[in-house]
Amino acid sequence: MRSLRFISAEALVSHPQVAKQSLDGVAHNLYPLLFKASYLLEQAEVIRTLLERWPLEEFWLSALLGPRSEPPEDLRDRACRACLEACVQGLADHVLRAGGPRRLRVADLTGIRDVQVQQCPCGRALGRWGRTELLARTCCRLQAEPLVAQRPIQVLADLFVTEGNFKVVVQALGPSGPAPLRVHCLSFRADSLGPSQLLHVLRLAGPGELRRLEVVHNVRLHAGHVQQLLAQVGFPQLASLTLPAKAFDAPPTSTPTPDGEDPLLTSIAWELSQMTQLTELSVAFSTLTGKIRKLLGLLGRAAQTLRILTLEECSIEDSHMSMLILALSPCHELCELRFLGNPLSARALRRLFTALCELPKLRCVEFPVPKDCYPEGTTYPQDELAMSKFDQQKYNVIAEDLRAVLLRAGRGDIQVCTPLFGSFDPDIQETSNELGAFLLQAFKTALENFSRALEQM
Repeated sequence: MRSLRFISAEALVSHPQVAKQSLDGVAHNLYPLLFKASYLLEQAEVIRTLLERWPLEEFWLSALLGPRSEPPEDLRDRACRACLEACVQGLADHVLRAGGPRRLRVADLTGIRDVQVQQCPCGRALGRWGRTELLARTCCRLQAEPLVAQRPIQVLADLFVTEGNFKVVVQALGPSGPAPLRVHCLSFRADSLGPSQLLHVLRLAGPGELRRLEVVHNVRLHAGHVQQLLAQVGFPQLASLTLPAKAFDAPPTSTPTPDGEDPLLTSIAWELSQMTQLTELSVAFSTLTGKIRKLLGLLGRAAQTLRILTLEECSIEDSHMSMLILALSPCHELCELRFLGNPLSARALRRLFTALCELPKLRCVEFPVPKDCYPEGTTYPQDELAMSKFDQQKYNVIAEDLRAVLLRAGRGDIQVCTPLFGSFDPDIQETSNELGAFLLQAFKTALENFSRALEQM
């Protein structure tokens, strides 16, 4: 039930011109209430004016929209384009407004949840990539303004950087002169960037404050790049790390050592072991054959905090099961384990499920369709068509057997499933055009290289 205060706030902001004229007489502690009412009703004009005149020292977007503010309705999954653009424009107006010193010290723009179906009435979303570009262009515009020197406003943001917005983000993060808005990155996602671009922008983003790092899809990294990223850049506060396909493959120019050791992997494992706050690790689509024990068993102190682990399509086979079980045994805080797309038999999965019963906080397991359910000779990794052609009846029997393993151990609290095609990724949806162009260019380059090789032959 909404309070009389909030009903009154809704009535005021429903008339933008009246609301803007009345702000001078509004108590400062009512600004958060008016902001949430404006966001709920998509009154972008009022939102912009509220930010321009914001009288408090802090602006926390997630807290203002969350269930702990009045009313308890959670609006964080409304990535409303009009409202979010008004927030950033209002922040710029706050900087440009003439008068005394600014009270606003920190503007936290993080915490918006991008969902498949938008809950805002207009249905027009501004995704993470769009929010990144909007903030970056606003910062660059303000850097060019002849402003009176004042203490800069610290802006906390979740950034999504690709080739398409790389230059403007770099300019925003590394200004050549005074900057009234100083961006501090708490979460960073990169796609369609070269390794040197990634290292450059991450150094500017302030890796010491970074909590979440996602390097995905079309960032072509090998083990040498990953080692350089972790050792030279450093992420002491990192809680979540996602690395792209083939991130643990050896560099093309590397040669094996006489003793068979992999110095790059050893260094990577050491750097991971120093991440004492790491709770989520995803190394999907990487070939980990023979590397699982070293990668996970040197997690060291990180094993004590790891809550989510993704090892999808990592070429984990039955012969690696003992190493995998040994590596997982110290992960007592593990809540979610995902290892889809690995060629494992029903027998190996039973062994693993028996071991998983010993992890007290485990609640969710995503396991692959056992290779027993596919025709003999099926190769991995599989494409979507091959992945879907399995014996459903045999899978159902094996899945029930695996659930029975959990029930006999008193672990009916662990939910198990096999989602074949993954979940909705709003970031891919938002940048699909750029991603498609990047893939076409990569295909064109591969054809040109192949043509040159034929000519040389």
